[in-house]
Amino acid sequence: MNSLRKFVMDIRFNRFIIGLIIFNAILIGLETFPNIYENYHTYFVVIDIIILAIFTLEVIFKIIVLKKGFFSNPWNIFDLVIVLGSVILYSTPFVSVLRIFRVLRVFRTITVIPTLRRIVSALFMAIPTISSVLLIMLIIFYVYAILGTSFYGDIAPEYFGDIFLSFVTLFQIFTLESWASGIFRPIFTEEPWSWLYFISFIVIATFIMINLIVGEIVNNAQKITDDIEEDTDEIKEDTSEIKELRKEIRELKEMLQNK
Repeated sequence: MNSLRKFVMDIRFNRFIIGLIIFNAILIGLETFPNIYENYHTYFVVIDIIILAIFTLEVIFKIIVLKKGFFSNPWNIFDLVIVLGSVILYSTPFVSVLRIFRVLRVFRTITVIPTLRRIVSALFMAIPTISSVLLIMLIIFYVYAILGTSFYGDIAPEYFGDIFLSFVTLFQIFTLESWASGIFRPIFTEEPWSWLYFISFIVIATFIMINLIVGEIVNNAQKITDDIEEDTDEIKEDTSEIKELRKEIRELKEMLQNK
């Protein structure tokens, strides 16, 4: 059991799994080229079975080593679901579902790379704040959609003919995709003051709101990093205390032996 634990927890084994996940991702990408997949179909199938077998053994080894602790980690459960789904659906007619599980294997990169786990954790921690920001953005979109329909519905009915078209138009402006040449300039020639509407929406919705979301995610990532550093410092302090205790015990043994 100790040898298996050392093998599973070894950094070289972790790097091997990371490399295998990346190789599997490349393999899935190559399968999208019909000529390559048709010419080497047998090789693709054999290699995929080998990769799935290794992933399955990895999960089994971790369950044996970690036991109940395996299921206390959500990332381990994520790995288990992906591998188990791939194994169960491999010989079934549900090809489309199997493809989903095969593609999801790429997400296992997150589970084995700590920095990626930290970013994803920060993203989940930011969901309550992001929800509030999205609600504000929805209100902003709604107000500007009504204004756009009222002001420019007659000038550009294909963009601001009704509130639903206005929502779609505002989303295109929000992405900054061809908003100036496609939407703004034709309206600007008819209504010179329209620049106030468009620029104010871009500044509020695109710049300010997105920065709020990004800032919240960055703050959460920093909190996670600080917590990890605090835990590391505590571990170092505990380790140093254990070393001091061992030294004192050794000195006591030497004193007793001398007596």
